[in-house]
Order: sequence, then C-alpha cells, then structure tokens
Amino acid sequence: MIAMRAQHIPGNPFAMGDARVARAVANGEDVIDLSKGNPDGQPPEFMVDEAIRATHDPEDFRYTAFNGKPAFLQAAASWYQREHGIDLDSKTQLLAVSGASVGIGLVILTLINPGDLVVVPGPYYPQYEGSTAVAQGRLHAIPTDEEHDFLPDLDAVDESVWSQTKLLILNYPNNPTGAVANPEFFAKAVALAKRYHFIIMHDFAYAGIGFDEKAPISLLETPGAMDVSVELCSLSKMYMVAGWRGGFIAGNPVLMDAIKCLNLQTTLLVTSTVLDAGAAALNSDQASVRVLAARYRKRFETLKAGLAKAGLHLCESHGGLFAWMRVPQGENDRDFTTWLLHTAGIAVLAGSDFGPTGAGFVRLSLLKPESELAEAARRISAAMQQRH
Repeated sequence: MIAMRAQHIPGNPFAMGDARVARAVANGEDVIDLSKGNPDGQPPEFMVDEAIRATHDPEDFRYTAFNGKPAFLQAAASWYQREHGIDLDSKTQLLAVSGASVGIGLVILTLINPGDLVVVPGPYYPQYEGSTAVAQGRLHAIPTDEEHDFLPDLDAVDESVWSQTKLLILNYPNNPTGAVANPEFFAKAVALAKRYHFIIMHDFAYAGIGFDEKAPISLLETPGAMDVSVELCSLSKMYMVAGWRGGFIAGNPVLMDAIKCLNLQTTLLVTSTVLDAGAAALNSDQASVRVLAARYRKRFETLKAGLAKAGLHLCESHGGLFAWMRVPQGENDRDFTTWLLHTAGIAVLAGSDFGPTGAGFVRLSLLKPESELAEAARRISAAMQQRH
C-alpha cells in the first residue's frame, strides 16, 4: 500500500541528531548542542513590530495571493536590485515559499523524473539527496577538498556525467563547509548548463552571511544565468526567523511558471503576517544582516582558536552558520561524533551525514554565544588531553 517514493527515502540526520541529544540529556549528561542550524537570537525589532501590526490587520485574516503578497514579492525584487544589481519582474520571476526547504522540494519535483540525474558538490545539504529520492531521481556528488576551498573542479567532471545531468544544485555560502563562490566559478557553471542543457538551482539560504569584505554573490548576477537558473532565498538565516518559515524563489520566468503550477497543488500559502514582516526586512538597509555576519565571523574565530589548543583543525570559512572540522587522523567521523557527545558533552554532526565525501569531518554550529563556544572548545581540549 505504500508508494515506492516513500519506501526509499534516506533518514533525516538532523532529526536523528536531535534524538541523540535528547537521549543524552535524559540520561543526565550536560550537553552543549552544536549540531543545530537553529538561530539563537532575535529578529530586528522593526520586523517584530511589523508582524504584531499585521496580526491586527483584517486583510491578514484572509487567504493570501497564491504566489505571495504583491508587496512581499516587490520587496524581494527591490532587495535583489539593491543588493545584487539584478532586475526582476515580481509577477513572473518570483514566488513566495514557506522557507528555502520548501523551495528545494518544489524545484526538484518540478524538474526531476524517475531516473533523472541530479549533480551536487559534496559534501552537501542532506535534503538535496532526500528530495531527489522522493522524485525517484539519481544523485551524483562531485568531490571537493580544502586545498581548493571546497569549490568543485567542474572541468574535471567527466563529460558523460554532464551529458546525463538534468539539475545541478549549488549552495554558497555552503552548508556545511563555509565555502563561497566567485564570479568565475558561477560563470563556468552557467556555461556548462548551456552547453549540456541542464538547469542550475542555487540554494542562497545564507545570503548576506559572509565573512569576507565582499558580501556573498548571487548566481543571478552571472551573465546568462537567468536563462538556465533559479535561486532560493530564506528569511530564516538573514533575519533570525527560522520558526516563521518564509522565503522566496527567483529565476527564469518559464521555470518559475512551472514551479508555480506545482506549488498551487502541493504546498500551503505562506502565512500573511510572515510576508508582511518579511517585506519590512527586505526593504530595510540590511544593517542587521551585516551585524549577524560579523557576529558569526567572531564566533568562528573563537571556536577555531580554542580547538587549535586541542590540536584540531577548523577549515577556513567564508560565510554561513557552521564550522567544518577534520577529525583526528585515523578516526571515523561517526565514532568521533559519539565520543564527543558522551565524553566532552558536545553534540556535533558527522561529516558523513552530508554525503560520502563528508567522511573524515564533523560540522559544528556557530549558533551559540561566544562564551558557550569557548566552553565547548575547552571541554573538547580537556577530553582530548585525557584521551592521549
């Protein structure tokens, strides 16, 4: 009685991580949880004020427009123009969604037939694999490494792979590695998409959360990208409203039309008050986002310095919410994750949770105050010293 698509879906590593932490806490263990990507602060006050105002607005008691409130879509278009120099038609090139995760599923289901090939640099956000499995497609991971700043060598991919590819998924700033894309990389991806006739989906969930002087760039800034691409953005990370579930998809009008058709039949409308608050945030000067980026950069440096005392190496990060750490030589990343939880009281996710190319690493969240990150590093260092 169960559909095949529901029988072969990989487990959700985030849910399994939550369960591991819950069991440890229930057993009386003192755990600092660095396994989550759940923002630990508050949204800008003006955004909360707008959400409160919107809850009293009689218009917000009604269903919203299917594609999202026009004011929200226009705010997203204005954000793209101000922040990235991209001109979008809010009616034909934008769709409001209940978070980037919903957008990921929509795009994959819109494009992928059973047996179609989805290519993604590895390590990768686990939903790419899960949503591809739901669509009964195939996933191929291009390996990346620290030596090349965790950007894949697109030229090294065999032509037979590109000739089969239906969708290339990119994600910069990257979860879990913290890599960022440069214009040359995006230009090469767009050229390949045009040559081999595939689509690019860029998961831009960490837009604005960059650690370098120049903010992370949008794929849609690339000449020709609009011909072959869609891009996903999230309110969750830029404005610390993960629980509100808001975001948008932008891109090629023909692709967007197909995505909207599927959206009409499969997903819920975005909550009206979230759209109003989101419009206020997108129309702001983005100063709050820059404050967040600087905060996360400082947290990363705190964690990096503390772990160095234990002889552990954090890979350089250029943005996002996470740190990517190589496990000690000869260690299995899953075993090391278990050891950290029960010996040091630190919960992280195994690199293998982000696909086979993540083996030998662990991911640590930066979504804790500096004091807790410093304490986490101290605990790990003490546990490592006892171990030796």
